[in-house]
Amino acid sequence: MQGQAQQQAYDRGITIFSPDGRLYQVEYAREAVKRGTASIGIRTEGGVVLAVDKRIRSELMERTSVEKIHKADDHIGIASAGHVADARQLIDFARQQTQVNRLRYGEPIGVETLTKEVTDHIQQYTQVGGARPFGVALIIGGIEDGEPRLYETDPSGTPYEWKALAVGADRGEIQEYLEDNYSEAMDLDGGIELALRALGSVNDDELSPEGVGIATVDAETEQFLELSNDETEEYLSELGLLGGGDESEPEEE
Repeated sequence: MQGQAQQQAYDRGITIFSPDGRLYQVEYAREAVKRGTASIGIRTEGGVVLAVDKRIRSELMERTSVEKIHKADDHIGIASAGHVADARQLIDFARQQTQVNRLRYGEPIGVETLTKEVTDHIQQYTQVGGARPFGVALIIGGIEDGEPRLYETDPSGTPYEWKALAVGADRGEIQEYLEDNYSEAMDLDGGIELALRALGSVNDDELSPEGVGIATVDAETEQFLELSNDETEEYLSELGLLGGGDESEPEEE
């Protein structure tokens, strides 16, 4: 009984390390990310591709209210997986940092700099009593000095740079698919196709245009662009992934 009581103490306190050096609340936040539908980021020679699974829970829900891809600045996009409310807070913070950088230095913020600003903010919530970690992971992609960059933020506040990654539900299966099929020489179209095939690999190769979100940041124009449903449908049709309606979705996104 005494051991269980000690376990609960470490379990409840975000600022208390367990004897084996773990912060349980941070680990639980990672589990919250896994409950959200998948998001994918792919870095190509032509830019960055962000793709998300945004299936809705009910046909009565307005599809436009499901937001998993966000424009942080003209040259940076962000995709999320996990608690939507937590994601919104971090997206707002990221947008503020991009504007502060433009006003202060007269130039767009670097992708790496923005990522570290966001992860520094996340890390504070793993070290302060009376708060909890953010139950969301972000994929931050954009162009920096003409080069595509792609980063992941973790609930611990650690930034990771990737060539291609997935966060959210089915991460292991999607990541394995990306590792088997990714090529650094692919262009933006190739990145979009790979992202859709990766999502299809965990959805019985059937996707709907309304249930998938795609955005790109072109390396030449350095502009964030979100694809319309019609454009997404064209890609799905060409790849043989065009399926029926949406299935039920977890509470988190």
